[in-house]
Amino acid sequence: MPGAPRVPPGAQHRRDGGLVQPVSAGAVAAVTGFASSFVLVLAGLTAVGATPAQAASGLFALCLAQFALAALLSWRTGTPLSFVWSTPGAALLVAAQGRTGSFGAAVGAFALCALLVVVTGAWPALARLVRRVPTPVAGALLAGVLLPLCLAPVTAVRAQPAAGVVVLLVWLALRRLRPVLAVPAAMVAALGFTVAGLPGSTSLDWVPRLVPVLPELDPYVLVSLGVPLYVVTMAGQNIPGFTILHALGYRDVPTGRVLVGAGVGSGAAALFGGHAVNLSALAAGIIAGPDASPDPRRRWVAAVAGGAGYLVLGLLAAPIAGLVGTTDPVLVEAVAGLALLDSFVGGLVSALADPAHRPTAGLTFAVVASGVTFAGIGSAFWGLVAGLVAFAWLRARTAPGRS
Repeated sequence: MPGAPRVPPGAQHRRDGGLVQPVSAGAVAAVTGFASSFVLVLAGLTAVGATPAQAASGLFALCLAQFALAALLSWRTGTPLSFVWSTPGAALLVAAQGRTGSFGAAVGAFALCALLVVVTGAWPALARLVRRVPTPVAGALLAGVLLPLCLAPVTAVRAQPAAGVVVLLVWLALRRLRPVLAVPAAMVAALGFTVAGLPGSTSLDWVPRLVPVLPELDPYVLVSLGVPLYVVTMAGQNIPGFTILHALGYRDVPTGRVLVGAGVGSGAAALFGGHAVNLSALAAGIIAGPDASPDPRRRWVAAVAGGAGYLVLGLLAAPIAGLVGTTDPVLVEAVAGLALLDSFVGGLVSALADPAHRPTAGLTFAVVASGVTFAGIGSAFWGLVAGLVAFAWLRARTAPGRS
């Protein structure tokens, strides 16, 4: 290339580390992402009616979709596009416990969310509208959804003092020494109490299976679960994912193609119990950053490797779901709550950052966290509606020229 510095033969290969560096970065991102939130996915699917076999199928289907999307889109675009399951969406499922009637109705809501993501990618005007959801409302919605789970560690200590305290102490110790291991270690501690109480003849299913689930179209569940699932997935992960890629220098990301792909992948996973797949936000810092490769043009390999890592871990979905299914739900939710503390705090910080919009954020948070159901529709939807109305009204009252 004219004007480029001369690179001695072999120096470029040594400098970019060949495939070792991007593959290693992808593997780290996959292991970290899977270990830190798989328990939340299983808890969420179980909360909306999935059997252990259906929850394992959903987890495996999500891993398959994530690998397929990362491999295809990253290779075709040359951009490190990593995909993960919707963590705030899984928390929303836990909050909807007992309100879906059947897992088929929940899967119908998953399918609606997937359809809305596809439409968003295909219709730029809708994508712009979603990006205009006010930050105070989006942050308060996320924090309100996560609040019940973040209280679960306290509930666990009250319900099972010995196990709850051990789980909390393990998390605290690792949070200071090795933060990346804090949540996996807490889950191991919770599983330890379970394994100790299992009969010796207990066996686990080690064969990964996809279990088809027929969607049911329940209007109330579609509105109270499908729409909020779409909003928290878009506002909590897809949009931040694009923002992080842009900050890392990838300014030509094909937004429409990525969203359509995420929606199609989510729809395919929904047929086997998976709730939603989206562009990664947190893992993008590992996969699309300099640690993956000094050469930005090679970082797409890290995204493919990360997807492959999820696929390998997904093969263990059946035994993992079997173990988690035998664990006291109080302990499972406690570990999930510890995993979501950072997201909860982040939602609160973004919601309350602007003093002028704190009343709007407070109202949104209060409605969502209340857990009330009106006209058969859950609090997440009503919190979103209340927040948008309050934001529009209070902003109009404080606009220039108003007294």
